[in-house]
Amino acid sequence: MLTVTDLHVSYGGIRALKGVSLTVNQGEIVTIIGANGAGKSTLLNTISGFLKPIAGELRYRDKVLPRKPDRVVKAGICHVPEGRLVFANLSVEDNLLMGAYLRHDRDGMAADMEKVFTLFPRLKERLAQSAGTLSGGEQQMLAMGRALMTNGDLVLMDEPSLGLAPLLVQTVFDIIREIRALGKTILLVEQNAYKALDVADRAYILEQGHIVREGAAAAIKADPAVRAAYLGTDSKAGG
Repeated sequence: MLTVTDLHVSYGGIRALKGVSLTVNQGEIVTIIGANGAGKSTLLNTISGFLKPIAGELRYRDKVLPRKPDRVVKAGICHVPEGRLVFANLSVEDNLLMGAYLRHDRDGMAADMEKVFTLFPRLKERLAQSAGTLSGGEQQMLAMGRALMTNGDLVLMDEPSLGLAPLLVQTVFDIIREIRALGKTILLVEQNAYKALDVADRAYILEQGHIVREGAAAAIKADPAVRAAYLGTDSKAGG
């Protein structure tokens, strides 16, 4: 579904990605784990068209991926950004409708809005509320719902559990599974390596702009070196 080949990206004068290659197959949850500054968010922002690569190729459904964010969305890729980035002064409803800004299929939009409410019933209760007054967990739900309103088939998720209470973290990962059950494919960047590897089919480890390991998520999670570096001595650690 998505193929990234030998991607090089400079960001703020720093070479953030140095020859990254990866694939995401339809129906998968693929996770990218790594330390802060490894280049994980840079990768997602480049796929979404916010950053321009200096070398390499991005292909989606075997076509070269456009380099402008609106065209990336039209191609079928949506993005749940790090930090949620909801439109604080707009209502919950208007935030969701912003996700559907490029769409004209009113029946499809209405159907997708109902899917969002099924996943996040709390949003339906707060439709008229300003997004900036929601709790952190509710804003994360809104950011995920807004992305789903694009009707994209590939969902990029950047640190969806960041800053959330432990109980909400589990809820977010349960919802990620439910989103996959809706027929979506997910590329997940997440610092909670234990939870990310638990939910994913396959995983890549990114270090200082390089992919240093890839494979089945279960195998990577069981690797003693990976556990020592990213999961801690406690198998329940968040990473």
